Amino acid sequence: MNTKNLVLMALLVGVGAALYVVTPGMVNGMKPDFMLTMMFIGIILFPSAKETFLLSLTTGVLSGLFTTFPAGLVPNIIDKAVTGFVFLAVILLLKKLASNIAVSAILVGLGTILSGSVFLSVALFVFNANVGATFAALFVGVVLPAVAFNVIAFIIIYPIITNLVKRSNFKTSLNQA
Repeated sequence: MNTKNLVLMALLVGVGAALYVVTPGMVNGMKPDFMLTMMFIGIILFPSAKETFLLSLTTGVLSGLFTTFPAGLVPNIIDKAVTGFVFLAVILLLKKLASNIAVSAILVGLGTILSGSVFLSVALFVFNANVGATFAALFVGVVLPAVAFNVIAFIIIYPIITNLVKRSNFKTSLNQA
């Protein structure tokens, strides 16, 4: 791994963490996870297993530490690991299409749905988190709005990051395309 790429990934995770911390909770302490958006951007820029593992682990741990959802640490780590590697597989399968921002935005939306579903499933059914709401209520009240927030954030942030990366000498998938 290149040190400059590690720094860029750390900046992405840091910006995502800052956005996550200042975002207010919506339903039963759940809130849109902007670290997820930054993880997706990092995976698009650095589509390899090592980088995906690193991004998934760091975003999972930080999301878990900052979460307001009861017993949310382990579900966040599991959710980010599953989502990160599924997202990587889709990006690698759709390599040519994923360079289009519209396709990438759709993939970010689908990835957010996967992430929310995995998180809620693990938190509610494995860890039996008692939050006073059903899976369906949390999915409709938090996951679906998070999809909209993450897609909009991606559409705003991704072009800025791609312009910065193209001007620099980072070794990303954008430079190799």
